[in-house]
Amino acid sequence: MRKTDTFRFAIDRGGTFTDIYAEIPGQPGVMVMKLLSEDPLNYPDAPREGIRRIISRVEGRELSVEELPTDKIEWIRMGTTVATNALLERHGARCTLLVTRGFRDLLRIGNQDRPHLFDLEIKKPELLYEEVIEVNERLRLLKDGEKAEGIPVVQGITGEQLAVLQEPDLKALEKQLSDLKEKGINSLAVVFMHAYAWPEHELIVGRLAREMGFGQISLSSQIMPMVKIVPRGDTAMVDAYLTPHIRTYLESFRHGFKKNLGSCNLEFMRSDGGLSPADDFTGSRAILSGPAGGVVGYAMTTGAHSQGQPVIGFDMGGTSTDVSRYGDDYELVHESETAGVRIQAPQLNIKTVAAGGGSRLFYFNGMFKVGPESAGAHPGPICYRKNGYLAITDANLVLGRLQPDNFPHIFGPNEDQPLDLAASRQAFANLTKEINFDLARQDRQPMTIEEVALGFIQVANEVMVRPIREISVLRGYDIKEHILATFGGAGPQHAVAIAQALGITKIFIHRYASILSAYGMGLADVVIERQRPAAVIYSPKNRPELESSIEELTLQAIMALENQGFSRKDISITSYLNLRYQGTDTALMIPTPENGDYDQALTAAYQREFGFNLDCRRPAGQGGGQRVQTRTIPPASGKA
Repeated sequence: MRKTDTFRFAIDRGGTFTDIYAEIPGQPGVMVMKLLSEDPLNYPDAPREGIRRIISRVEGRELSVEELPTDKIEWIRMGTTVATNALLERHGARCTLLVTRGFRDLLRIGNQDRPHLFDLEIKKPELLYEEVIEVNERLRLLKDGEKAEGIPVVQGITGEQLAVLQEPDLKALEKQLSDLKEKGINSLAVVFMHAYAWPEHELIVGRLAREMGFGQISLSSQIMPMVKIVPRGDTAMVDAYLTPHIRTYLESFRHGFKKNLGSCNLEFMRSDGGLSPADDFTGSRAILSGPAGGVVGYAMTTGAHSQGQPVIGFDMGGTSTDVSRYGDDYELVHESETAGVRIQAPQLNIKTVAAGGGSRLFYFNGMFKVGPESAGAHPGPICYRKNGYLAITDANLVLGRLQPDNFPHIFGPNEDQPLDLAASRQAFANLTKEINFDLARQDRQPMTIEEVALGFIQVANEVMVRPIREISVLRGYDIKEHILATFGGAGPQHAVAIAQALGITKIFIHRYASILSAYGMGLADVVIERQRPAAVIYSPKNRPELESSIEELTLQAIMALENQGFSRKDISITSYLNLRYQGTDTALMIPTPENGDYDQALTAAYQREFGFNLDCRRPAGQGGGQRVQTRTIPPASGKA
């Protein structure tokens, strides 16, 4: 139940703006605030500064961070781009990969995808690890009925028999790990070939590393217990690379208040749309921390009013645009790629393009180009009064789609000035002069400032329309049947043009559209996930075994939530089987059907995704999982 004498804060720290949604004790309404995510001349941390300003306004006096009554904060829920930015910019922790001997180049080779098939100069993304240690350990899967004379045999989690050919040599490994400590490397990713089925070797190495004082040890068997070693290894490596960076930010945020946050419940949004306690927030689950809040926000608002009509989420912020789809449930993907790194972890199916309000505008070779470079929050677009760059925000301002009087007055040296329309017009006048010079040489009609600005807007719109088609039309959905849920600081300025290009006839703009990602975090559930690999051919004969595993996972997840203080009656459960056709390597995560017929559910999902079916083959199980969440009380009822 809501405590009537406490504050609640939901915060989305984006690339350009930090949005804050706050419930105030003793008041029926809410308070919202937008701050630049980076403004080093005025504050060190935007979320903390937003909390300070709101409490100061409620108290009626200017409080310092040291004076804040942190004991009156019930919870802080936050989504952050800290992990995403660290991955994109390669600013994570120094780490080392420990892998089964003979596979040192496994993650470098990856799955051998060649996105630019005919490119003569292939540039691969920079690897996340500095060094590789090959560990002398090896297991071998035994075929049905096969004997292993004189070799220890163990039974794996999947029920398969494995011969232990070589146990880890801990004495040799201890010397290698000591050398790493001397070099200042404090983070390890441990990835062994058959750890998904028999994790004991990883656990042994993990205990040794922990005793030696390593701060971060990411075991692939714990981070993502799935069969495929490449995405499993990449996910463990991302976790080892980003988690220390996240921990540093969390400690900085906590200690920045000077007073202990005490009983305040600090939670972070995960990539799958669920909330996680701050201490359990890890790098592999943080990539889509911010955008996930927006999906929850429009699912709980637009989705609740859609009367069964599916929804396209169009979230245009300052740095990028995120698009997603919501039908009757959240759409999750279990393998994705971000910044050249494969991640095997549940994530909301969100497509991101580098087109936002801060996307820079370029003209060269007679073409208009938008992004992918961004002006960001500092220095930002020209109209931000920081000697920034010409951007989409400037184009919307020149066209009158942004009204300086209605935009937050947070610019200038004293953070009290509006957007600078004159500076934006002057910058477009200079660019228009350059464009008209080229047009004159081609005997073409000159353009006005407004025509140039509109041209850049049209280019940006086309960039943003493509990923919407990718998540709808290319997956077998009729885009015209959807509602366009528009949000983000820049979304409503482009909504009509985007809807016209797609043939969508209904647009939904929530009253908290400009901060909907933050609002969604206030509405989100706490989610616990448990999963286990499986290696069986799905059939009525094997179904009891699978159901028994799901029941065991369910109990584990429920106990984890009860330990956090949630009541059993407030917990809802969703179970999945990760199914693929026998002989293929493409699996689909299938939620438990109402009629219990997984065969039929897989057939329908496969037909929609790929346009055909393999009716002659039986489904093969690759893994199972549980998504267990609490039902939380919404902070406020949203009206459009």
